[in-house]
Parts: sequence; structure tokens; C-alpha cells
Amino acid sequence: MEQLPLRDIHLPDAVDFWPPAPGWWALALLLPALVFGLRQLYQRIRRRSAVKIAGKLLEAMRSERTGDARQTVAALSAWLRRVALSTAPRRDVASLSGHAWLQYLDRSLPDAPFTQGLGRCLADAHYRPQPPNDAELDALFELCERWLKQQAKKS
Repeated sequence: MEQLPLRDIHLPDAVDFWPPAPGWWALALLLPALVFGLRQLYQRIRRRSAVKIAGKLLEAMRSERTGDARQTVAALSAWLRRVALSTAPRRDVASLSGHAWLQYLDRSLPDAPFTQGLGRCLADAHYRPQPPNDAELDALFELCERWLKQQAKKS
């Protein structure tokens, strides 16, 4: 029997680090897009749920209205602040007060009802000699509901 000429074992060359395989390039491009998309989806879901819960709270406030109109206006003002903090970036809303706060609320509505209309009572109800009457409170609830609907359209 004749012996075959065999060579020694040859190891393959080491795999180079650069350039990476096409799969790594795709992952490098898709991963930031996926993170961005998931963040946008989370914010949208959070905003929608906040608006939905706020609508239920507004209806509960309207049906359980107490006799003190000033307390009702204060509760509506606090409700607006909480909804705004839940639906907008904190840095845009948290530091606002007085006229600047009312201007922020007016951004959603075309006719500026917070700075030039009935919504002004949110800022100065405690300083008025007479509290708002029932008709004004009903109109204020309608205004808040209108503002909330605009927040729902943004999401």
C-alpha cells in the first residue's frame, strides 16, 4: 500500500474586526430607530391614557360639585395643571403661573378663552368679591372639556 502525501492541519486565518458583517451594520441602523419608535409609542399611549382618565375625572367633578364655587374653580385649576403635566413635557408646563399659564392653555384653542374669556377666573377667582355663579361654572366646565378634547387630538 502506498502512503498518501498528507499535509499538517492548517488553521484558518483569524477573523478581522473591521469591516463588520452586513448584519451588524443593519443592527446599528435599526436599533436607534427601534428605540425611537418605542419611545414615541410609549409617549402616545401614556398621553392617551392620561386624557382618558382626565375626562373621567372631569365628569366626576362635574357631577359631584359642591356648593362652594371657589373650591370648584380651584379643583378645576388643579385638574388642568395635572392634565397638562401628564400630556406635555414637564419643562414646558411646571414653572408656569398666572398669565403665562393661561397663555399656555390658550395655545390649544383658537379663540383665547383662558386669557380673554371666562377662563380668566382660574387665575383670579380667589380675589373676586363674588364667586362664580352656576352658569359660569357650567361654562368653565365646558371650556375645560373643550381644552381636553384638543389635547386628545394631539395624541
